[in-house]
Amino acid sequence: MRHFIYFSAKAATSGKALSGDLMKAGRMDIAIHSLIQGLFLSHDFRKDVIFHMIFYGMPDPPKHIEIQIKKDTPINKKDIAKIIQKLLYKYKQGEKREVLPGCFIEKKSFLKVIEELSKKKNKIFILDKRGVNIRKAKINENCVFIIGDHDGLPKKELRRLKEIATLISIGPKMYFASQVIAVVNNELDNRRI
Repeated sequence: MRHFIYFSAKAATSGKALSGDLMKAGRMDIAIHSLIQGLFLSHDFRKDVIFHMIFYGMPDPPKHIEIQIKKDTPINKKDIAKIIQKLLYKYKQGEKREVLPGCFIEKKSFLKVIEELSKKKNKIFILDKRGVNIRKAKINENCVFIIGDHDGLPKKELRRLKEIATLISIGPKMYFASQVIAVVNNELDNRRI
């Protein structure tokens, strides 16, 4: 199984914030585009991907949203903002709640999500332009790719993550988070991982 973790320090943690301009909701537009690249194919979905979004914006951080496409997951590209909004509205303190089939929300920190995935024998990768080129990296089927929004990953957590993660790059230029996810998916598809 491949996992993508999208982190945003400013993405809103309240469903109410998604009623207006998505850019003003902590650049929720970036999260939506990244989710599309992580889970959607032309006329199909990626059933081998679990997409995690971790939001640290106001008013109630952190929020961890986890989405894996199931047979009855009601998802399409035009309604993703509404799905995220519904997940945020349906959050219930103290529990990991499945709001829609394959769509969960809980209060969990960035590092805690990564630590739990690491304990399950997943190889952790951080996307960074200074990392080893993805084409040269050894990647197995149980892998986690961490991507930050336009502001990147938090420096404090990044120092701790470097102890358990490998830095990889998709090339020498800076790309949008959604483009990075598309390139990683393409590389793994070509490798049949």
